[in-house]
Amino acid sequence: MASTTKTSPVIVITGTPGTGKSTHAELLVQESPVPLRHIDVSEFVKEKELYENFDAEWDSYIVDEDKLIDELEPLASAGGVILDWHACEPWPERWVDLVVVLRCDHTKLWERLEERNYSLKKITENNQAEIMEVIAQEARDSYEPEIVVELKSESTEDLESNVARIVEWIHAWKKDHPDGEQS
Repeated sequence: MASTTKTSPVIVITGTPGTGKSTHAELLVQESPVPLRHIDVSEFVKEKELYENFDAEWDSYIVDEDKLIDELEPLASAGGVILDWHACEPWPERWVDLVVVLRCDHTKLWERLEERNYSLKKITENNQAEIMEVIAQEARDSYEPEIVVELKSESTEDLESNVARIVEWIHAWKKDHPDGEQS
């Protein structure tokens, strides 16, 4: 594959379901000093049929990660995308400039998932994952520590502060990469 110049970063926004990934990504697209495309990976998987099958018990698709990576490769190589998903380890390190792990108090998370009409089994599993820091640890294990940031996501104030912080990071990235970045 020929190398390309990436003129905008690739940002991963991850966290337990209900932590505000999509809301953060949508606001970041609006506030960013560079054009960014929000990719809700769950929706992307459904639209492109990048799954092996549907698990009725968990009410979710079993993702074919190889197909997903192949489909996202040209988009990530070009830069300017936000990958919004409950997992971050599938993304090759070469793609990712920043990993934002959203964290939420488990009681608040429980309420959010109840509002979404998640089953008790899914609410319990997701709350246990948040308490045990499953996704935060996945990010720490998958990427260099300097590109992983954990942010509290419990209120509108947190949302606004987090987006402002990421916008500042984008400004710094652009300053550090005035001619883009080879990928």
